[in-house]
Amino acid sequence: MSESGHSITGYIVHHLTNLRFDLTKMHFLHGEETGGFGVIHVDTLFFSIGLGVLFLWLFRKAAKSATSDVPGGLQNFCEIMVEFVDTQVKDSFHGRNPVIAPLALTIFVWVFLWNAMDLVPVDLLPAIAGVLGIPYLRVVPSTDMNSTFGMSISVLLLVYYYSIKVKGLGHFTMEILTHPFGKWFMPFNLLLRIVEDLAKPISLGLRLFGNLYAGELIFILIALLPWWIQFTLGWPWAVFHILIITLQAFIFMVLTIVYLSMAHEDH
Repeated sequence: MSESGHSITGYIVHHLTNLRFDLTKMHFLHGEETGGFGVIHVDTLFFSIGLGVLFLWLFRKAAKSATSDVPGGLQNFCEIMVEFVDTQVKDSFHGRNPVIAPLALTIFVWVFLWNAMDLVPVDLLPAIAGVLGIPYLRVVPSTDMNSTFGMSISVLLLVYYYSIKVKGLGHFTMEILTHPFGKWFMPFNLLLRIVEDLAKPISLGLRLFGNLYAGELIFILIALLPWWIQFTLGWPWAVFHILIITLQAFIFMVLTIVYLSMAHEDH
């Protein structure tokens, strides 16, 4: 690769550009071409759905082949994941809802798989895609703000759903208007609730996006260095990044459990 600043900038921008398709004009966008609300990130959808299918297939396979004798590696892994998530739900969720544990397990494993794609060499899959005529390819769904906010907004919608289901629409409305300062401060209570509810998806989405985007950018910068420096810096950063991707999946899961536990509590 040329050592000019323009080529380096182009390399970084290329790796940070999604494969975009404009549904309104029915064509792929190239370079700096922009679109409207109908633009989707095809690579984000592809890898998100693919990793979701992988998660379902692995756990279904482990469940169907489960044995009371000496378990295999896949069964051990799935049992560890289930027991780990079950412990977190028991510690953080104080209501009774059979959906919370499967939801927490899905979020933890799915987000972990999203993040783990950051450990794939940055040039490998884009190079394969280039051979197939695909100009852009980002393989880490959690580096796309659309996916992280999509999941965080889904969590917020679940919070509203269970708040209304458990407390009733009237009680939920009164909670919003009278908590925490009583009925004489309804406008102030409502304003605080709006800020609180906006902060939940923003903090969930931005935390996951920011950490993984930074990790991806560091891998791209390492890829610009000579091969022997790449090997020297790449392995330590990859090992450290394993902790980051696991921690971010764990934080997203725990906060989801906490938010849903709050939705089940009647003030």
